[in-house]
Amino acid sequence: MTGTGRLVALDVLRGLAVAGMILVVSPGDWGQAYVQLQHANWNGATLADMVFPTFLFSVGIALGLSFPRRLETAGDRRLFWTRLLRRTALLILLGLLVEATYVWTIAAGAPYPGGPGLAHIRIPGILQRIGLCYGLAGILLLATNRRDPDGMIRINPLAIVGCIVVILIGYWLLLIFVPVPGFGAGVLTPAGNLPGFVDRTLFTEPHLWPLGSATAARPATYDPEGLLSTLPATANVLFGILSAWALRRYPDRALGYIAVVAALLFSAGLALDPLLVINKRIWTSSFAVLSGGVSALALTALMVVLRSRGAALMLTPFQVLGGNAVLAFLISTLMSRLSGFSLLPEGGRLIAPQLWGYHRALDLVPNPQLASFVCAVAVLALVTAAIWPLHQRAIHFRL
Repeated sequence: MTGTGRLVALDVLRGLAVAGMILVVSPGDWGQAYVQLQHANWNGATLADMVFPTFLFSVGIALGLSFPRRLETAGDRRLFWTRLLRRTALLILLGLLVEATYVWTIAAGAPYPGGPGLAHIRIPGILQRIGLCYGLAGILLLATNRRDPDGMIRINPLAIVGCIVVILIGYWLLLIFVPVPGFGAGVLTPAGNLPGFVDRTLFTEPHLWPLGSATAARPATYDPEGLLSTLPATANVLFGILSAWALRRYPDRALGYIAVVAALLFSAGLALDPLLVINKRIWTSSFAVLSGGVSALALTALMVVLRSRGAALMLTPFQVLGGNAVLAFLISTLMSRLSGFSLLPEGGRLIAPQLWGYHRALDLVPNPQLASFVCAVAVLALVTAAIWPLHQRAIHFRL
Protein backbone atom coordinates (compact mmCIF):
# COMPACT_ATOMS: atom_id res chain seq x y z
CA MET A 1 0.00 0.00 0.00
CA THR A 2 1.08 3.56 -0.64
CA GLY A 3 0.97 6.30 1.95
CA THR A 4 -2.41 7.37 0.54
CA GLY A 5 -3.82 3.87 1.01
CA ARG A 6 -3.72 2.81 -2.64
CA LEU A 7 -2.84 -0.78 -3.50
CA VAL A 8 0.21 -0.46 -5.73
CA ALA A 9 -0.32 -3.84 -7.40
CA LEU A 10 -3.85 -2.79 -8.38
CA ASP A 11 -2.64 0.46 -9.94
CA VAL A 12 0.10 -1.38 -11.82
CA LEU A 13 -2.28 -4.10 -13.02
CA ARG A 14 -4.78 -1.52 -14.21
CA GLY A 15 -1.95 0.44 -15.81
CA LEU A 16 -0.75 -2.65 -17.67
CA ALA A 17 -4.28 -3.14 -18.98
CA VAL A 18 -4.45 0.48 -20.20
CA ALA A 19 -0.97 0.17 -21.73
CA GLY A 20 -2.13 -2.97 -23.51
CA MET A 21 -5.15 -1.13 -24.90
CA ILE A 22 -2.93 1.66 -26.22
CA LEU A 23 -0.42 -0.73 -27.80
CA VAL A 24 -3.21 -2.67 -29.50
CA VAL A 25 -4.95 0.37 -31.04
CA SER A 26 -1.85 2.45 -31.91
CA PRO A 27 0.31 0.50 -34.38
CA GLY A 28 2.24 2.32 -37.04
CA ASP A 29 0.70 0.03 -39.66
CA TRP A 30 -2.34 -2.12 -38.89
CA GLY A 31 -1.14 -4.69 -41.36
CA GLN A 32 2.21 -5.06 -39.61
CA ALA A 33 1.10 -5.48 -35.99
CA TYR A 34 2.41 -8.50 -34.11
CA VAL A 35 -0.10 -11.36 -33.87
CA GLN A 36 -0.30 -11.16 -30.07
CA LEU A 37 -1.16 -7.46 -30.34
CA GLN A 38 -4.13 -8.23 -32.55
CA HIS A 39 -7.44 -9.62 -31.38
CA ALA A 40 -8.32 -13.11 -32.54
CA ASN A 41 -10.40 -12.90 -35.70
CA TRP A 42 -13.14 -14.98 -34.10
CA ASN A 43 -12.50 -18.13 -32.03
CA GLY A 44 -9.39 -18.42 -29.89
CA ALA A 45 -7.54 -15.80 -27.90
CA THR A 46 -4.38 -13.74 -28.04
CA LEU A 47 -2.59 -11.59 -25.48
CA ALA A 48 -4.55 -8.60 -26.78
CA ASP A 49 -7.79 -10.38 -25.87
CA MET A 50 -6.71 -10.53 -22.22
CA VAL A 51 -6.39 -6.75 -21.86
CA PHE A 52 -10.02 -5.73 -21.39
CA PRO A 53 -10.89 -8.62 -19.03
CA THR A 54 -7.93 -7.63 -16.87
CA PHE A 55 -9.23 -4.08 -16.65
CA LEU A 56 -12.66 -5.38 -15.59
CA PHE A 57 -10.93 -7.62 -13.04
CA SER A 58 -9.20 -4.51 -11.68
CA VAL A 59 -12.57 -2.75 -11.42
CA GLY A 60 -13.76 -5.66 -9.28
CA ILE A 61 -10.72 -5.46 -6.98
CA ALA A 62 -11.28 -1.76 -6.39
CA LEU A 63 -14.97 -2.34 -5.70
CA GLY A 64 -14.25 -5.25 -3.39
CA LEU A 65 -11.62 -3.34 -1.41
CA SER A 66 -14.25 -0.72 -0.52
CA PHE A 67 -15.83 -3.38 1.73
CA PRO A 68 -16.45 -3.96 4.59
CA ARG A 69 -18.31 -0.71 5.04
CA ARG A 70 -21.02 0.63 7.29
CA LEU A 71 -24.48 1.02 5.75
CA GLU A 72 -26.64 1.25 8.84
CA THR A 73 -28.75 4.30 8.12
CA ALA A 74 -30.95 5.17 5.17
CA GLY A 75 -28.53 7.99 4.41
CA ASP A 76 -25.59 5.58 4.19
CA ARG A 77 -27.47 3.31 1.80
CA ARG A 78 -28.69 6.25 -0.27
CA LEU A 79 -25.12 7.54 -0.60
CA PHE A 80 -23.86 4.13 -1.76
CA TRP A 81 -26.59 3.74 -4.36
CA THR A 82 -26.11 7.32 -5.55
CA ARG A 83 -22.39 6.79 -6.10
CA LEU A 84 -22.94 3.44 -7.79
CA LEU A 85 -25.59 4.71 -10.19
CA ARG A 86 -23.78 7.98 -10.82
CA ARG A 87 -20.54 6.27 -11.80
CA THR A 88 -22.43 3.80 -13.98
CA ALA A 89 -24.31 6.59 -15.74
CA LEU A 90 -21.23 8.79 -16.16
CA LEU A 91 -19.19 5.96 -17.67
CA ILE A 92 -21.97 5.21 -20.16
CA LEU A 93 -22.39 8.89 -21.03
CA LEU A 94 -18.64 9.38 -21.39
CA GLY A 95 -18.48 6.31 -23.61
CA LEU A 96 -21.19 7.71 -25.88
CA LEU A 97 -19.34 11.03 -26.08
CA VAL A 98 -16.17 9.14 -27.06
CA GLU A 99 -18.08 7.36 -29.82
CA ALA A 100 -19.50 10.72 -30.91
CA THR A 101 -15.97 11.91 -31.67
CA TYR A 102 -16.21 9.67 -34.72
CA VAL A 103 -18.83 12.10 -36.00
CA TRP A 104 -16.36 14.94 -35.58
CA THR A 105 -13.69 12.85 -37.31
CA ILE A 106 -15.93 12.25 -40.32
CA ALA A 107 -16.98 15.92 -40.48
CA ALA A 108 -13.30 16.90 -40.60
CA GLY A 109 -12.66 14.57 -43.51
CA ALA A 110 -10.90 11.63 -41.87
CA PRO A 111 -11.91 8.16 -43.09
CA TYR A 112 -14.31 6.06 -41.03
CA PRO A 113 -15.74 2.71 -42.11
CA GLY A 114 -19.23 3.26 -40.67
CA GLY A 115 -20.86 6.27 -42.19
CA PRO A 116 -21.46 9.99 -41.65
CA GLY A 117 -23.30 11.63 -38.80
CA LEU A 118 -25.20 10.49 -35.74
CA ALA A 119 -27.06 7.94 -37.86
CA HIS A 120 -23.97 5.74 -37.53
CA ILE A 121 -22.81 6.53 -34.01
CA ARG A 122 -21.88 3.36 -32.14
CA ILE A 123 -24.01 2.82 -29.03
CA PRO A 124 -22.08 0.00 -27.30
CA GLY A 125 -18.45 0.63 -26.39
CA ILE A 126 -15.63 0.03 -23.94
CA LEU A 127 -16.59 2.63 -21.35
CA GLN A 128 -20.25 1.67 -21.66
CA ARG A 129 -19.37 -1.94 -20.88
CA ILE A 130 -17.22 -0.92 -17.91
CA GLY A 131 -20.11 1.14 -16.55
CA LEU A 132 -22.68 -1.63 -16.98
CA CYS A 133 -20.41 -4.31 -15.50
CA TYR A 134 -19.52 -2.07 -12.56
CA GLY A 135 -23.17 -1.27 -11.89
CA LEU A 136 -24.36 -4.87 -12.14
CA ALA A 137 -21.50 -6.18 -9.98
CA GLY A 138 -22.24 -3.52 -7.36
CA ILE A 139 -25.91 -4.50 -7.28
CA LEU A 140 -25.04 -8.18 -6.88
CA LEU A 141 -22.49 -7.36 -4.19
CA LEU A 142 -24.99 -5.40 -2.13
CA ALA A 143 -27.83 -7.89 -2.72
CA THR A 144 -25.76 -10.82 -1.43
CA ASN A 145 -23.90 -9.11 1.42
CA ARG A 146 -23.52 -10.31 4.99
CA ARG A 147 -24.42 -7.88 7.77
CA ASP A 148 -22.49 -8.17 11.02
CA PRO A 149 -24.13 -7.42 14.39
CA ASP A 150 -22.12 -4.21 14.52
CA GLY A 151 -23.76 -3.02 11.29
CA MET A 152 -20.80 -3.62 8.98
CA ILE A 153 -21.62 -4.87 5.48
CA ARG A 154 -19.22 -7.56 4.26
CA ILE A 155 -18.72 -9.49 1.03
CA ASN A 156 -20.38 -12.89 0.95
CA PRO A 157 -17.88 -14.93 -1.09
CA LEU A 158 -20.08 -18.02 -1.50
CA ALA A 159 -22.91 -15.88 -2.84
CA ILE A 160 -20.56 -14.17 -5.30
CA VAL A 161 -19.32 -17.57 -6.48
CA GLY A 162 -22.96 -18.58 -6.92
CA CYS A 163 -23.61 -15.47 -9.01
CA ILE A 164 -20.64 -16.28 -11.23
CA VAL A 165 -21.83 -19.86 -11.76
CA VAL A 166 -25.39 -18.79 -12.56
CA ILE A 167 -24.23 -16.07 -14.97
CA LEU A 168 -21.77 -18.23 -16.88
CA ILE A 169 -23.93 -21.35 -17.09
CA GLY A 170 -27.00 -19.28 -17.92
CA TYR A 171 -25.17 -17.45 -20.70
CA TRP A 172 -23.82 -20.76 -21.99
CA LEU A 173 -27.36 -22.16 -22.18
CA LEU A 174 -28.60 -19.03 -23.96
CA LEU A 175 -25.88 -19.34 -26.60
CA ILE A 176 -26.57 -23.03 -27.22
CA PHE A 177 -30.35 -23.34 -26.95
CA VAL A 178 -31.97 -20.02 -27.91
CA PRO A 179 -32.56 -19.94 -31.68
CA VAL A 180 -31.63 -16.96 -33.83
CA PRO A 181 -34.09 -16.27 -36.68
CA GLY A 182 -32.62 -17.50 -39.94
CA PHE A 183 -29.82 -19.45 -38.26
CA GLY A 184 -31.21 -21.61 -35.48
CA ALA A 185 -29.80 -22.38 -32.04
CA GLY A 186 -26.14 -22.79 -31.12
CA VAL A 187 -24.75 -21.09 -34.25
CA LEU A 188 -21.71 -19.17 -33.00
CA THR A 189 -20.72 -17.45 -36.23
CA PRO A 190 -20.32 -13.66 -36.66
CA ALA A 191 -23.79 -13.44 -38.20
CA GLY A 192 -25.59 -16.28 -36.41
CA ASN A 193 -24.71 -15.74 -32.73
CA LEU A 194 -27.40 -14.73 -30.24
CA PRO A 195 -25.60 -11.67 -28.76
CA GLY A 196 -25.22 -10.22 -32.25
CA PHE A 197 -28.92 -10.76 -32.96
CA VAL A 198 -29.87 -9.02 -29.70
CA ASP A 199 -27.67 -6.03 -30.54
CA ARG A 200 -28.98 -5.80 -34.11
CA THR A 201 -32.52 -5.87 -32.77
CA LEU A 202 -32.06 -3.32 -29.98
CA PHE A 203 -29.52 -0.92 -31.46
CA THR A 204 -29.86 -1.65 -35.22
CA GLU A 205 -26.87 -2.47 -37.42
CA PRO A 206 -25.72 1.13 -38.15
CA HIS A 207 -25.18 1.69 -34.40
CA LEU A 208 -22.87 -1.29 -33.87
CA TRP A 209 -19.10 -1.65 -34.20
CA PRO A 210 -18.50 -0.88 -37.89
CA LEU A 211 -15.85 -3.60 -38.19
CA GLY A 212 -18.15 -6.28 -36.77
CA SER A 213 -18.09 -8.54 -39.82
CA ALA A 214 -18.73 -5.66 -42.18
CA THR A 215 -19.94 -6.58 -45.67
CA ALA A 216 -21.55 -4.67 -48.49
CA ALA A 217 -24.91 -6.27 -47.69
CA ARG A 218 -24.70 -5.97 -43.90
CA PRO A 219 -22.69 -3.16 -42.21
CA ALA A 220 -22.27 -5.00 -38.90
CA THR A 221 -23.52 -8.28 -37.51
CA TYR A 222 -22.25 -8.08 -33.92
CA ASP A 223 -20.56 -5.77 -31.45
CA PRO A 224 -17.70 -7.00 -29.22
CA GLU A 225 -19.05 -4.79 -26.40
CA GLY A 226 -22.68 -5.74 -26.97
CA LEU A 227 -25.45 -5.83 -24.40
CA LEU A 228 -26.02 -9.56 -23.82
CA SER A 229 -22.31 -10.39 -23.66
CA THR A 230 -22.00 -7.84 -20.85
CA LEU A 231 -23.40 -10.53 -18.54
CA PRO A 232 -20.39 -12.90 -18.74
CA ALA A 233 -18.06 -9.88 -18.74
CA THR A 234 -19.52 -9.01 -15.33
CA ALA A 235 -18.17 -12.33 -14.10
CA ASN A 236 -14.66 -10.94 -14.62
CA VAL A 237 -15.53 -8.07 -12.27
CA LEU A 238 -16.85 -10.60 -9.75
CA PHE A 239 -13.56 -12.54 -9.97
CA GLY A 240 -11.84 -9.31 -8.96
CA ILE A 241 -14.23 -8.84 -6.03
CA LEU A 242 -13.39 -12.33 -4.76
CA SER A 243 -9.68 -11.52 -5.01
CA ALA A 244 -10.22 -8.36 -2.98
CA TRP A 245 -12.13 -10.39 -0.37
CA ALA A 246 -9.22 -12.83 -0.11
CA LEU A 247 -6.74 -9.97 0.30
CA ARG A 248 -8.84 -8.54 3.14
CA ARG A 249 -9.69 -11.86 4.78
CA TYR A 250 -6.31 -13.61 4.52
CA PRO A 251 -3.63 -10.91 4.18
CA ASP A 252 -0.81 -13.39 4.82
CA ARG A 253 -2.08 -16.27 2.69
CA ALA A 254 -4.16 -14.58 0.00
CA LEU A 255 -1.37 -14.63 -2.55
CA GLY A 256 -1.17 -18.41 -2.54
CA TYR A 257 -4.93 -18.86 -2.53
CA ILE A 258 -5.43 -16.51 -5.49
CA ALA A 259 -2.61 -18.16 -7.43
CA VAL A 260 -4.12 -21.63 -6.98
CA VAL A 261 -7.60 -20.49 -8.00
CA ALA A 262 -6.12 -18.58 -10.94
CA ALA A 263 -4.37 -21.70 -12.21
CA LEU A 264 -7.60 -23.67 -11.86
CA LEU A 265 -9.57 -21.05 -13.77
CA PHE A 266 -6.99 -20.94 -16.54
CA SER A 267 -7.01 -24.72 -16.86
CA ALA A 268 -10.81 -24.88 -16.72
CA GLY A 269 -11.12 -22.28 -19.47
CA LEU A 270 -8.90 -24.32 -21.77
CA ALA A 271 -10.73 -27.54 -20.85
CA LEU A 272 -14.10 -25.97 -21.66
CA ASP A 273 -13.02 -24.90 -25.14
CA PRO A 274 -14.18 -28.14 -26.87
CA LEU A 275 -17.63 -27.70 -25.27
CA LEU A 276 -17.97 -23.94 -25.77
CA VAL A 277 -15.33 -22.22 -27.88
CA ILE A 278 -13.13 -19.53 -26.39
CA ASN A 279 -14.30 -16.34 -28.06
CA LYS A 280 -13.69 -12.79 -26.89
CA ARG A 281 -15.94 -11.20 -29.51
CA ILE A 282 -19.07 -12.61 -27.88
CA TRP A 283 -17.36 -13.22 -24.50
CA THR A 284 -18.20 -16.90 -24.18
CA SER A 285 -18.28 -18.42 -20.70
CA SER A 286 -15.08 -20.34 -21.43
CA PHE A 287 -13.38 -17.06 -22.35
CA ALA A 288 -14.59 -15.43 -19.12
CA VAL A 289 -13.13 -18.28 -17.07
CA LEU A 290 -9.84 -18.36 -18.99
CA SER A 291 -9.34 -14.59 -18.88
CA GLY A 292 -10.29 -14.49 -15.19
CA GLY A 293 -7.48 -16.93 -14.53
CA VAL A 294 -5.01 -14.88 -16.56
CA SER A 295 -5.94 -11.69 -14.69
CA ALA A 296 -5.60 -13.34 -11.29
CA LEU A 297 -2.24 -14.83 -12.24
CA ALA A 298 -1.08 -11.38 -13.35
CA LEU A 299 -2.16 -9.93 -9.99
CA THR A 300 -0.25 -12.53 -8.00
CA ALA A 301 2.83 -12.13 -10.18
CA LEU A 302 2.79 -8.37 -9.65
CA MET A 303 2.39 -8.69 -5.89
CA VAL A 304 5.50 -10.88 -5.83
CA VAL A 305 7.53 -8.72 -8.23
CA LEU A 306 6.63 -5.47 -6.47
CA ARG A 307 8.35 -6.67 -3.31
CA SER A 308 11.56 -5.69 -5.08
CA ARG A 309 12.21 -1.97 -4.92
CA GLY A 310 14.02 -2.08 -8.23
CA ALA A 311 11.13 -3.83 -9.97
CA ALA A 312 8.67 -1.41 -8.40
CA LEU A 313 10.69 1.48 -9.79
CA MET A 314 10.74 -0.05 -13.27
CA LEU A 315 6.97 -0.51 -13.15
CA THR A 316 6.30 3.08 -12.10
CA PRO A 317 5.05 4.12 -15.58
CA PHE A 318 2.29 1.52 -15.31
CA GLN A 319 1.43 2.74 -11.83
CA VAL A 320 1.10 6.23 -13.32
CA LEU A 321 -1.27 4.95 -16.01
CA GLY A 322 -3.28 2.91 -13.52
CA GLY A 323 -3.75 5.85 -11.20
CA ASN A 324 -5.59 7.75 -13.94
CA ALA A 325 -6.74 4.90 -16.16
CA VAL A 326 -9.87 6.50 -17.63
CA LEU A 327 -8.02 9.74 -18.36
CA ALA A 328 -5.21 7.81 -20.07
CA PHE A 329 -7.78 5.94 -22.16
CA LEU A 330 -9.47 9.19 -23.21
CA ILE A 331 -6.18 10.84 -24.19
CA SER A 332 -5.12 7.83 -26.26
CA THR A 333 -8.54 7.71 -27.93
CA LEU A 334 -8.36 11.36 -28.96
CA MET A 335 -4.83 10.82 -30.23
CA SER A 336 -6.04 7.91 -32.35
CA ARG A 337 -8.74 10.15 -33.82
CA LEU A 338 -6.14 12.75 -34.79
CA SER A 339 -3.90 10.10 -36.30
CA GLY A 340 -6.25 9.80 -39.28
CA PHE A 341 -5.95 13.42 -40.40
CA SER A 342 -3.47 14.61 -43.01
CA LEU A 343 -1.50 16.98 -40.79
CA LEU A 344 2.24 16.42 -41.29
CA PRO A 345 4.30 17.27 -44.37
CA GLU A 346 6.18 14.60 -46.30
CA GLY A 347 7.24 14.57 -49.94
CA GLY A 348 5.45 17.77 -50.79
CA ARG A 349 2.10 16.63 -49.37
CA LEU A 350 0.39 16.25 -46.03
CA ILE A 351 0.04 12.77 -44.53
CA ALA A 352 -1.53 11.33 -41.37
CA PRO A 353 0.56 11.33 -38.15
CA GLN A 354 0.24 7.55 -37.95
CA LEU A 355 1.77 7.07 -41.38
CA TRP A 356 4.39 9.78 -40.78
CA GLY A 357 5.47 8.14 -37.53
CA TYR A 358 5.63 4.73 -39.20
CA HIS A 359 7.92 6.08 -41.91
CA ARG A 360 10.22 7.64 -39.31
CA ALA A 361 10.29 4.35 -37.39
CA LEU A 362 11.16 2.48 -40.57
CA ASP A 363 14.13 4.81 -41.02
CA LEU A 364 15.42 3.63 -37.65
CA VAL A 365 14.17 0.03 -37.63
CA PRO A 366 14.04 -1.75 -41.01
CA ASN A 367 11.78 -4.54 -39.71
CA PRO A 368 8.15 -3.50 -40.52
CA GLN A 369 6.57 -5.26 -37.55
CA LEU A 370 9.10 -3.88 -35.10
CA ALA A 371 8.73 -0.39 -36.60
CA SER A 372 4.97 -0.62 -36.19
CA PHE A 373 5.46 -1.65 -32.55
CA VAL A 374 7.87 1.25 -31.97
CA CYS A 375 5.13 3.65 -33.08
CA ALA A 376 2.71 2.13 -30.56
CA VAL A 377 5.31 2.42 -27.80
CA ALA A 378 5.84 6.08 -28.72
CA VAL A 379 2.11 6.77 -28.33
CA LEU A 380 2.15 4.97 -24.98
CA ALA A 381 5.09 7.09 -23.85
CA LEU A 382 3.31 10.31 -24.86
CA VAL A 383 0.17 9.37 -22.94
CA THR A 384 2.20 8.42 -19.86
CA ALA A 385 4.16 11.67 -20.00
CA ALA A 386 0.92 13.66 -20.26
CA ILE A 387 -0.48 12.30 -16.99
CA TRP A 388 2.79 11.94 -15.05
CA PRO A 389 2.48 15.41 -13.43
CA LEU A 390 -0.86 14.32 -11.95
CA HIS A 391 0.78 11.24 -10.44
CA GLN A 392 3.49 13.36 -8.87
CA ARG A 393 0.82 15.48 -7.19
CA ALA A 394 -1.23 12.40 -6.15
CA ILE A 395 -4.14 13.60 -8.28
CA HIS A 396 -6.41 10.75 -9.38
CA PHE A 397 -9.51 11.56 -11.40
CA ARG A 398 -12.53 9.45 -10.56
CA LEU A 399 -16.06 9.60 -11.91
